[in-house]
Amino acid sequence: MEETSARSRLAVPATDAARLLLGSVLTHDDGGEPVSVRITEVEAYMGNVDPGSHAFRGRTARNNTMFGPAGHLYVYFTYGMHYCANVVCGEEGFATGLLLRAGEIIGGRETARIRRSNPRTDLDLARGPARLAQALGINRALDGADVFAAPLRLELPEQPVAASLVSSGPRVGVSGPGGSDEYPWRYWLTVDPTVSKYRPAVARKPRTAAGATAG
Repeated sequence: MEETSARSRLAVPATDAARLLLGSVLTHDDGGEPVSVRITEVEAYMGNVDPGSHAFRGRTARNNTMFGPAGHLYVYFTYGMHYCANVVCGEEGFATGLLLRAGEIIGGRETARIRRSNPRTDLDLARGPARLAQALGINRALDGADVFAAPLRLELPEQPVAASLVSSGPRVGVSGPGGSDEYPWRYWLTVDPTVSKYRPAVARKPRTAAGATAG
């Protein structure tokens, strides 16, 4: 599939692109053993109409990539310890994208195991957005990177996965209105064992007087 054709297929709202990304394969070749993951779970975020989106209140230095053209990675750092990766979708300026929540490592498994400190089972290599990014070797340096150009390569399926094979529900870890059943924007391959377990959001505790987050 030509790059321009593949990119144009992602230039739709993330809720429409979700079934296209499920079953796709993302490869990162950083000069060592390339690692490839088959995407099995994603979450859609819809810019300024979505209270769960980083872009809900507008453009910032952190979320700037989300406002760019489709087919680029938006990478952010969370909880002071993890990176998460999103594929930007939709029209430039709207900030819609898909968080890569889980997948199956299908290439470079040994490298992925080392990066993930040899988890008990290979099913856990990329089960969860932080694990997926770690297994692929993705960090903030890849924010804005084109998923159709080295060192990345995204291979989309010829046809979106059949709707009958996809489940949807509330997003994981999103508190407030954006985490309610009104936003069933998490999509996953229904019977795939690499899909992460659903955990509802837990309200963050207020900061202590010393300025550290409690809990």
